[in-house]
Amino acid sequence: MAWRIDEAVTHGEIDNTVEGRTVGKIWLVGRSEPLVLNLEGDCWRDLAGTKLLFENPEPMSSDDADSLDVNQTGVVGDMTASRKAKIPTVGENEFHAYYQEDKEIPYEWRNLLYLEWFSEINGRVVVESANYQLTISDHEWDMDGDAEEAQKLANLNSMRDFMTQVIRRHPEAHDTEPSGEMDEFAWEERLKESDRLTDAYQEVLEKYMEDSDSEQKEAFVMGWDGLLDALAERDEAGGKDFSDEEEDLDLLELSSFSDEEDEEDDEEFGEKDGTSFDEEDSHPLQTRAQDLALRSMDLIPQDEGPGTASYTLISSLLQVSGKLAGALNGRGSGYEPETGYVLAVLKRCLGWLNEAVGACQELMNAEEDPDHRAALEHLRSSAFEIRDEIIELRRELKQS
Repeated sequence: MAWRIDEAVTHGEIDNTVEGRTVGKIWLVGRSEPLVLNLEGDCWRDLAGTKLLFENPEPMSSDDADSLDVNQTGVVGDMTASRKAKIPTVGENEFHAYYQEDKEIPYEWRNLLYLEWFSEINGRVVVESANYQLTISDHEWDMDGDAEEAQKLANLNSMRDFMTQVIRRHPEAHDTEPSGEMDEFAWEERLKESDRLTDAYQEVLEKYMEDSDSEQKEAFVMGWDGLLDALAERDEAGGKDFSDEEEDLDLLELSSFSDEEDEEDDEEFGEKDGTSFDEEDSHPLQTRAQDLALRSMDLIPQDEGPGTASYTLISSLLQVSGKLAGALNGRGSGYEPETGYVLAVLKRCLGWLNEAVGACQELMNAEEDPDHRAALEHLRSSAFEIRDEIIELRRELKQS
């Protein structure tokens, strides 16, 4: 997905004084040589024809920044110093307090610097910040409104092309329904495609959610042409609500497995009649996984962000619980998921459990309180037990 390097930037420059060409240099924490930008295309009108200097008052190191290639040759994305965004007006501690208490977080609309480009080597790279100190030169040439709209359309197409590569759809795989049950490996490929679509859509939502025409842009970039046509029909009809006509749309074309696995699990493997499973339909293995996830949430502070051991432990166990529910629960309802699907899901759960065990060990190593460390050790032992049961279940399914 996108490389986000705004925290690691120390300073830089973007030069669009030659029409049709944007160049620049960006210096990063811990790197002696700057990134060198050589891009086709122009900035938005506020930066087109100018040279921009920017400086980050509080740079920090970043893994993404360490891995980027020095040579950033490619095409521009959206480059502007006037992108509107909601910026919280409270500090980080207050922000977490508001979030934990489910209170509305106060914010204000502000302009921020948004530099996006598509590198031939690294793909999409984004620098986004409201805190940089900016210096913009006089315009060497002026961009009119039509030229800006043309550049924005080109940027939109570049984003669509990039997302096509990220998702790596295989349309021929969905042209016809499989003649029989798919095996574990075929299901694993479909689940991987679902993962890519989910991640891609999250990134698209993040970029366009504040735009007035966000629905159209999101549908176009994701390649959901059927949805794009439906939105156009709605607009032509004067804002008619199409919610009652959703069944007339080709859902496979609109989503192409774009819904998150959780939703698909519910629809295809458990909640076909719109009702929830009764407690007696819960598989014992899923029940234990759910209890373990809840126990981890009681034991571990939940205010840690992505990348931390606490976050990894809780999120991994929640993944296991959720996926096992979709694959194993509700067998008494008379609908059995394909064996290949169950095997593929169980294999994924083993990966999440390995991550959870590693994160738990990291927390144990850092824990000084003996009672809390003992509780973490018991949590880890339970994760190992569930892992062993999943391995045994996979063995039984393969022999059946």
